[in-house]
Amino acid sequence: MSVSDFPPLRAGGRGRGWYRGDCHVHSVHSDGELTPAELAAGARAVGLDFIATTEHNTAQAHGAWAPHLDRDLLVVLGEEVTTATGHWLALGIGAGQVVDWRYQARDGLIDQHLEQVHRVGGLCVAAHPHAPYPSGDFEYPYQGFDAVEVWNGLWTSDRPWNADNEAALSEWGRSLLSDVPKGRWRPAMGNSDTHLEGQIGIPHTVVFAEELSTPAILAGIRAGRSWIAESAAVVVSLTATAGARGAEVGGQLKTLGEQVVVRAEVGGVPSATVGFHTGRGEVHREQLPRQGAGTVEWRTSAQESAFVRIEVHHPHGPMAALTNPIVLT
Repeated sequence: MSVSDFPPLRAGGRGRGWYRGDCHVHSVHSDGELTPAELAAGARAVGLDFIATTEHNTAQAHGAWAPHLDRDLLVVLGEEVTTATGHWLALGIGAGQVVDWRYQARDGLIDQHLEQVHRVGGLCVAAHPHAPYPSGDFEYPYQGFDAVEVWNGLWTSDRPWNADNEAALSEWGRSLLSDVPKGRWRPAMGNSDTHLEGQIGIPHTVVFAEELSTPAILAGIRAGRSWIAESAAVVVSLTATAGARGAEVGGQLKTLGEQVVVRAEVGGVPSATVGFHTGRGEVHREQLPRQGAGTVEWRTSAQESAFVRIEVHHPHGPMAALTNPIVLT
């Protein structure tokens, strides 16, 4: 294959801003039922700006995307590394690169394979940590991984949320208690794990990036400048301010001892409940209007809360959106 067979590292985009993407997608080149052309069309139809091609243990699809791309859609090269004791996503790997999968947790080999991805500037994501099938449970330590897929859309029905996702979210939420004070926490991601028609983008991750390029998108995910949505209809903004200083999702706010005003703006989720979460769990909750758009404010301090994030739930419980934290110091 020539370089022209592989998708470019940059797409048109809108410059610095928020981009929607699904980083866990399968095609006919592994166990999916859709072609790259159908996946590209589906991604555009649901409002995505980027997707990652993540076939199981192969780079066969890497050279199949270029004919189906225009300046409007970025394709990140990746792989779902499917081992006997857990799956993980290698995102931003080289064209044609295959990361080995022939090992399990007790072999002690995971670190060398993570380093293989990191050497080329890639990102390592623990995938669906509590998936309900053999090898789906994630048995590796999270140390060395850059992010955790807390919301996976594959094993769901009418709405993309289930008990396996709830377990992954709770586990990740607890990890923030110890990781945030150390200054290194692992961001949460949400992906569809698309195999069939109609799954792509349910859910997806919304990333703040300097441009629509593979390096910029990966940098935004790595920094936690992202939140997760069940669809492109959902809009979320989370900010924290103290005096004249402010921070957004994934950022750090120096409070200088002042009171912090946390502001959540949500749209596209009728009668939803917005919950504010800190190291003490859910500390405040309000319901949105029936039309699905509204603003909720809550006040705290760095002494009370080392971080704050939000979850947006539908009236009867399923998740509609969730954010990575803003760290308060």
